[in-house]
Amino acid sequence: MTLASHKIDIKNLSRQQLGDWLSERNIPSFRVDQIFQWIYTRQADGFHMMTNVGKTLRAELDATFTNFRLGVEHEVTGADRTVKFLFRLEDGQFIETVLIPEKDHYTLCVSTQVGCAQGCRFCMTAKGGFVRNLSAGEIISQVRDVQHRVQGQGDMPLTNIVLMGMGEPLANYDNVIQALSVITDGDFGLKFSTRRVTLSTAGLVPRLPDLGRDTQVNLAISLNAADDDVRSRLMPINRKYPLDTLIAACRVFPLPPRRKITFEYILIRDVNDRPDDARRLASLLRPVRAKINLIPFNTHPGSDFQRPDPNRVDQFQEILAARHYTVMVRHSKGQDIGAACGQLRADRRESRQSLETELT
Repeated sequence: MTLASHKIDIKNLSRQQLGDWLSERNIPSFRVDQIFQWIYTRQADGFHMMTNVGKTLRAELDATFTNFRLGVEHEVTGADRTVKFLFRLEDGQFIETVLIPEKDHYTLCVSTQVGCAQGCRFCMTAKGGFVRNLSAGEIISQVRDVQHRVQGQGDMPLTNIVLMGMGEPLANYDNVIQALSVITDGDFGLKFSTRRVTLSTAGLVPRLPDLGRDTQVNLAISLNAADDDVRSRLMPINRKYPLDTLIAACRVFPLPPRRKITFEYILIRDVNDRPDDARRLASLLRPVRAKINLIPFNTHPGSDFQRPDPNRVDQFQEILAARHYTVMVRHSKGQDIGAACGQLRADRRESRQSLETELT
């Protein structure tokens, strides 16, 4: 137990919650804006840095809250400049966050849970099981901390956020929505445009209407098959929310003008990469304003699946393009550093288990 363990991470408080805390102490509500600006816009680490906030309030903030940065347990950089962070949380758990260089900007892939309960067969994170949800502050901290680092480097801006790391975002709904409100707050938060933030889900259908109501970030669906038999074998969630239910929910999902739902389709050799699969996919998505990302499977230790033949990938893309879909092939970055989500955490867990075995 640390000396600060009785304190609350201030990043776990929404604007309303911080406002209520101030109101209970008869402190004017405009202080919320100042405090948020110091934490998120100015990236202040200590409450003593908040020079336009009175000394008495600074002392009370310091006595009640923490504003720590995540511990970096391990960091590795790939040949393509992809950086993978293994962050250590206060309770000793680990999460992964990946910084991906694009042509003129960075994209950050953020985790929302420690582990994942969805059990997708192709996913490295699933092998470690589910431990717990991340707090809003732990989700925000990944973005805040890496943004601070990137700003210090000064080479390219961090402009895009994808909630595609460890965990199912919609299974941690309230904390994810609260975190997104800070990440996309253009006045007092981290100032990311909702057009440049994407939430990826395996398809928790009951939460899709809530998501459309509560935020305007982009929606991505991890689809990976165009028939229920194959998708249920790859993704157990499909047994509860089969394709017809999922597509019906996507059809009515509220989309701003000119936006589409992204459907992510991991191509796995001899599982879902045949021409007939492409034709079924084109037919399935016809009722939806859709674009498609094809992702050749990124092999990892212990997987039974294989990467598809490049010719199959090209053929799959051509079939979809001929049916007037916007379709991109997304080649995984950071393959030389094990950038599949869950891999660094698994390595750390195995190292701990080996050490415990040696000591017993």
